[in-house]
Amino acid sequence: MAQKEFPVRILRRFIETLADEIGQDAFSAVLSKADLPREWANPGRLSALNDAQAAEEYASLQSALRKYYGRGARGILLRIGANLWGRLLNDSSFGIKAQASLLRGLPKSFRRKQALDLLARVLGAKRGDITVHTLDLDLLLVDQASPAALNQSDEAPVCFVTHGLIRECLFWATGEEHDIEERACCAAGARQCEFKITLGGRP
Repeated sequence: MAQKEFPVRILRRFIETLADEIGQDAFSAVLSKADLPREWANPGRLSALNDAQAAEEYASLQSALRKYYGRGARGILLRIGANLWGRLLNDSSFGIKAQASLLRGLPKSFRRKQALDLLARVLGAKRGDITVHTLDLDLLLVDQASPAALNQSDEAPVCFVTHGLIRECLFWATGEEHDIEERACCAAGARQCEFKITLGGRP
């Protein structure tokens, strides 16, 4: 099985966004309860990590948040995902930013898939990690890398940060909220994580 990878640069922004969302004191408490190193709250040390180590840390941090906050973790992780989108876009290469500028000039009906394709480019450690497909009138984002689910086991889907990123990316592109469901998750035994975006014939 191929080793899971997650870009270190995104982990850095994730940690910064997490700290902004819950505060440094709560962040330290989350790490302590999960027996994770205290230095994980410091994004300055990340230059020593590779993308495989970043994937493990990304999953472990989200698992720690779920254990600490219980049911409340879902909302926190969704907000982190939503707030992460703008930071990642600002950090992106000139090519990504040019693509982003162009897609917002398209008719709304074309923007959704283009926006998700852009998100896939931003998030994927390598080409093909994340793909976007049409599904009748709806859209399907497939995350084959699934770093948030790495070494995780749960009865229900756990990729709330990715869900939040999808939601904010689509809102950024269209100004509209969308119905999004993680219908398959590696943490729940699936081969890949799948997010269905129900459009229902929207223009």
